[in-house]
Amino acid sequence: MKVFARLINALDSTNKTGLKLEAIERFLTDAVDSDKLWLLALFTGKRPKRNINTALMKQWAIELVNIPEWLFQESYASVGDLGETIALVLPPPTTYTERTLTEWMNLIIGLKEKTEEEKKDFVLQAWDSLPTTERFIFNKLLGGSFRLGISSQSLINALAKHYSLEANTITHSIMGDWKMEDVSFDKLIEGEYTDTQLSKPYPFCLAYALEKELEDLGDIKTWQAEYKWDGIRGQLIKRDGEVFIWSRGEELVTEQFPEVKTTLLQWPGNFVLDGELLVYKQKQVLNFSELQKRLNRKTLSKKMLDDLPVALFVYDLLEYEGEDWRNKTLQERREKVEALVLTNVSENIKLSQVIEVNDWDALKAIRENARLVNSEGLMLKHKGSPYHTGRKKGDWWKWKIDPLTIDAVLIYAQKGSGRRSAYYTDYTFAVKQGDQLVTIAKAYSGLTDKEIQEVSRFVNKNAIEKFGPVRTVKPELVFEIAFEGIGFSSRHKAGVALRFPRIVRWRKDKTVADIDEIEEIKKLIR
Repeated sequence: MKVFARLINALDSTNKTGLKLEAIERFLTDAVDSDKLWLLALFTGKRPKRNINTALMKQWAIELVNIPEWLFQESYASVGDLGETIALVLPPPTTYTERTLTEWMNLIIGLKEKTEEEKKDFVLQAWDSLPTTERFIFNKLLGGSFRLGISSQSLINALAKHYSLEANTITHSIMGDWKMEDVSFDKLIEGEYTDTQLSKPYPFCLAYALEKELEDLGDIKTWQAEYKWDGIRGQLIKRDGEVFIWSRGEELVTEQFPEVKTTLLQWPGNFVLDGELLVYKQKQVLNFSELQKRLNRKTLSKKMLDDLPVALFVYDLLEYEGEDWRNKTLQERREKVEALVLTNVSENIKLSQVIEVNDWDALKAIRENARLVNSEGLMLKHKGSPYHTGRKKGDWWKWKIDPLTIDAVLIYAQKGSGRRSAYYTDYTFAVKQGDQLVTIAKAYSGLTDKEIQEVSRFVNKNAIEKFGPVRTVKPELVFEIAFEGIGFSSRHKAGVALRFPRIVRWRKDKTVADIDEIEEIKKLIR
């Protein structure tokens, strides 16, 4: 457990990706293979069910330390995490038990058949034999709320570097349906349980934001214009009767889009497509908030599949019948992908529309109205361009419409992490609903360091209530919030969700009386 505890402590102590990758490298060097396997299991959600109620853990800690519950609750409010609070209030251990992460996990799994008294004895003995950091991790593993402080792609990149393998090979291997008792770590990482070559994707071709005048691009006839859709960018691979769907973040998301997978399985041949996965209903693209309701679910009910059907809008072809097409021109690739899609007419596989215009002024007008079809703007692609690896300036441009903005008031604040842990940097904003305030968005970026310090001083002086690490503040500070899209949602009391909200500026010239009304904001939804 000591090696694993060192890893978790390192991941939680920094927000610098480089230091996080170094911590994973040390763990992979020092840990036993079974602990490395548990790291992957915890990371991919293969953790055991919780066998001890966290309320019991809290009760046992209070009894052991002999403190009043109100004092524990105050400590919990200050720390903000139950497992960490328990680890901190307990007395120092009287002994030390050296066990690997695997040994601890096996003991935790074995609690399933134990009585409450036996569970209590086990927990108290563990608390008395672990230092604070390991005790905290033990509590998190026990409570079933364990979280790794690193992104999926960073962990996969660290594994790829350490074992000199390709990141997508590791992604396919560890995201599969494997069980702890059936695999070894080395064979799992190396892809021996899956045919990783069959599912191997290509690097995505990416665009730069348009930084030229349209007229400087030359003849409009040499450019292909399309809508820039706001969905999940996907690379869809069909090889040897199998279908794999990769997101741009190199996550294997095949099972999240079963209707698309089923359709592609019915198509003849082998190919790799690039396109956008969107909720498409009654011949309309719905906004991203509708797609978000379907993402990262273990199971998709029939009702959800019926209510939020997904379609693939195809805009490129990377491979056809085993031949790499990326070096062919966009015009050639487009002709081939049109023939493929039009030959296999399907409800949920569509061609991304090519916008035909005769001059740049006409294209400007179409861009200005892009929100009417729930698009973020336009893509401009040179017809003679190959499908580049990553970004290459000059061939593909994204020409987004200006963001929407609202004025909202700050009502909740929470301290940040890393170098900003002393300041309130995580904010929740509200708008008016009659004579009430309703939350509408969270935002973490857009203020200068000086402004963050000024907001933090305001929060310290004007906090009304405490909820763990969150402070309720007097509704006085007004900010302009920019966002890319808006849709109905139950996530916030306002009943809407904003896409990519961020702070544009602090409106010191406005008061809470000047913030926007939710009913007016809802009119932005199309």
